[in-house]
Amino acid sequence: MNPYIELLRRMIATPSVSREEERTADLLAEFLTSRGVDPVHRSHNNVWVRNRWFDPAKPTILLNSHHDTVKPNSAYTRDPFAPDIEAGKLYGLGSNDAGASVVSLIAAFLHFYEAEGLRYNLCLALTAEEEVSGRNGIESILPELGELSFAIVGEPTGMELAIAERGLMVLDCVAHGKAGHAARNEGDNAIYRAMQDIEWFRTYRFPQESQLFGNVKMSVTVINAGTQHNVVPAECRYTVDVRVTDRYTNEEVLEIVRSHVASDVTPRSTRLKPSYIDPSHPIVAAGLAQGRHTYGSPTTSDQALLSIPSLKMGPGDSARSHSVDEFVYVSEIEAGIDQYIAMLEAVCR
Repeated sequence: MNPYIELLRRMIATPSVSREEERTADLLAEFLTSRGVDPVHRSHNNVWVRNRWFDPAKPTILLNSHHDTVKPNSAYTRDPFAPDIEAGKLYGLGSNDAGASVVSLIAAFLHFYEAEGLRYNLCLALTAEEEVSGRNGIESILPELGELSFAIVGEPTGMELAIAERGLMVLDCVAHGKAGHAARNEGDNAIYRAMQDIEWFRTYRFPQESQLFGNVKMSVTVINAGTQHNVVPAECRYTVDVRVTDRYTNEEVLEIVRSHVASDVTPRSTRLKPSYIDPSHPIVAAGLAQGRHTYGSPTTSDQALLSIPSLKMGPGDSARSHSVDEFVYVSEIEAGIDQYIAMLEAVCR
């Protein structure tokens, strides 16, 4: 049995729901140690290592994927923790998202671990809490990883090259009016004030349009106002889901919103940033030379927490993520390992 397929089977058999990944972190640390990697670093449920001939004077490539999973879908027809292989499919929770990327990146890292004279250092980080964008995931260890040049983030993309990813902001908005009796035409209806701002959210088009994603997308998804039928509400609260493209930062979009609406606007967070890597970047060029294609990813990953250029790619299919009876083809992992190595060879040698 391929040792990386066997490692993934052991990961699947070890429950690792977000914030409960202690045992898979142990498993990954033990595997790396057994392969002669030293030292193996650990913080919370994050594990990271560097190549043996790490040189602080050289730039560093981050190889990152996550070993946490969502909770099993209630509609599963199989045991989500049974890593069965049938007709070339390896079944199990986290097999596709993102266990296949984890073991493929480990294989690529170990291929280069003892190599001398590389143009780049390699830092492998196997991280936690990705599925919940948790504070104790990759964000918590970035200061420990040092200066990074760019990243490959392992997620199921069919090994195609996701060169950009939308950012996400959730805005809590409050429109203010003045309470009054509805029958006497008193007050200033906060709902009507909110309607003016909501119409702006519905119709506004940002000046800069992304070639990959089009325009920034803003959707009002929740609204709440009023306490009884005969009282004009003094306050109307609503929520806006904002998907930010690579043409703007979250902060720039927030500034534009606030300059156009009268409502108070409070972002729940600006952490989940849009990401982008130039199509001419050497790692993208290496993927294109392997016959891969570039695209913009609609899903969010730990790329959103990185402030460096990053390429999202990995074995598996995004459509299988979080699905019933999740699986990955064994052949996808084998091909993924080969492609990661070929791309890193082109950049590092």
